[in-house]
Amino acid sequence: MHRLEGKVARGIGFETAKLFAAEGAFVFVTGRRQEELDSAVATIGPSAKGVRGDIANLSDLDRLFAEIETDKGRIDILFANAGLGEFAPLGSISEAHFDKTFGVNVKGTLFTVQKALPLMSRGSSIVLNASVAAIKGFPAFSVYGATKAAIRSFARGWTVDLNDRQIRVNVVSPGTVPTPAYDSRLGLTKEQMARFIEAQSVAAPLGRVGRPIEIAEAVLFLASDQSSFVNAPNSLSTEALRRFDRLRSVRMAAIDFFHGSNFRSSRPPLVSSMISARAVPSTI
Repeated sequence: MHRLEGKVARGIGFETAKLFAAEGAFVFVTGRRQEELDSAVATIGPSAKGVRGDIANLSDLDRLFAEIETDKGRIDILFANAGLGEFAPLGSISEAHFDKTFGVNVKGTLFTVQKALPLMSRGSSIVLNASVAAIKGFPAFSVYGATKAAIRSFARGWTVDLNDRQIRVNVVSPGTVPTPAYDSRLGLTKEQMARFIEAQSVAAPLGRVGRPIEIAEAVLFLASDQSSFVNAPNSLSTEALRRFDRLRSVRMAAIDFFHGSNFRSSRPPLVSSMISARAVPSTI
């Protein structure tokens, strides 16, 4: 039996949406660019629908969830993945840069979740996309890091807020996982990007950067009933992950608490509900 048979999910990351659909969910995919939405839906197939919109625009969110309510009547899984990041060192941070980054990553995520709540079933699952930048400083990336620290704080607070409804809230806190968003948003040349990826690979415990499918597998686990006792404050040992056959790649990637970073520890490995997998998330 598929792990998400009969579930209704909303995901933005293409690999996650594709994997959710393969596991039996109907997926609503949202993003700002219609051409990319159409391509994603065509690839995923009949178990997906694209709804164009900007999560920083509250009227777009209202329209999105009204359409979901009309089509399916409920949401069982919400993957709040949309976000952006641009380099700006202290001393060169503009008000526009601050407003844009916080508007999408913090405001957009908050109201995505809040406006989805009336459609969410008791016992449903919310997964948020944060970043290792929430706990580790990166040059010229302080505003982005602050937004992702806010995402992790949201998860801790919302876990308590939603306890009565038994809605779980978890976070993926990624390291470096190159996506098309890296090319379009970070403002680096091809040569600079190649050096950046090489440096991140050397710093990572595995000696490489991550892959989008590794994030998708982690999100799938947190979204499914196989993680029914995993909530934001809880942790999960790597031994438990060994029993979950589809998480082999995530188990390998999560041997250190934050995958893809140069954070290392001599303590026995623990994998928290904040399974690490990816950096700047792409929107479709």
